[in-house]
This record gives sequence, structure tokens and C-alpha cells, in this order.
Amino acid sequence: MNCISYEYFFGNFSNRTKLRIIMSLRKRPLSVSELSKLLGEEQSKISHSLKKLARCNILKMKQEGKRRIYSLNKETVMPMLSLVDKHVKNHCDRRCKEC
Repeated sequence: MNCISYEYFFGNFSNRTKLRIIMSLRKRPLSVSELSKLLGEEQSKISHSLKKLARCNILKMKQEGKRRIYSLNKETVMPMLSLVDKHVKNHCDRRCKEC
């Protein structure tokens, strides 16, 4: 595995918009328009971010008629987020919990 792959993967989590998308999708699958309303961002910005997240297989997409519904990769991303939750709870400064 080369460093650029790690940079690309973790870059998705360090971008505020992409991280907000990831955290929103933890709760339930959502469409682009639902994410746009929820996050108060332009639909084009959300779509652009979703494309990058999907390219790295962080997200899964399911077509429902004309709508695309996005969800997190349950096999790898959801367990990773649970591990991060545990780490933050046990090791991070209390201010981290405000995120």
C-alpha cells in the first residue's frame, strides 16, 4: 500500500463536509437532496463530496427510481467508526466530545 492511498483515504475524513456526510449517514441512508438540506450545503457540493467518498468505497449507493440513496460501507467503515468512538471516549480531551 503506498502513502498516497492513505492520504486519499484519510483526506476524506479530514474534510469538514465529507466528515459531516459520513456522520449523517451513520444514522440512516440518505439521498443527495436530503443531505443537502440536513447539512445546509449546496447540492453540487454534496454531490462532489459523495463522488469522492464513493470512489474510495467509504459509501455505497443504491438507485431508487431517479434517486440515489447513499449509505456507509457496513463491512469496513462502520466498524472503524466504532473503534474511533471508543478511542475518543477513552483517550481524547473532553473538548473532542463536542464534535
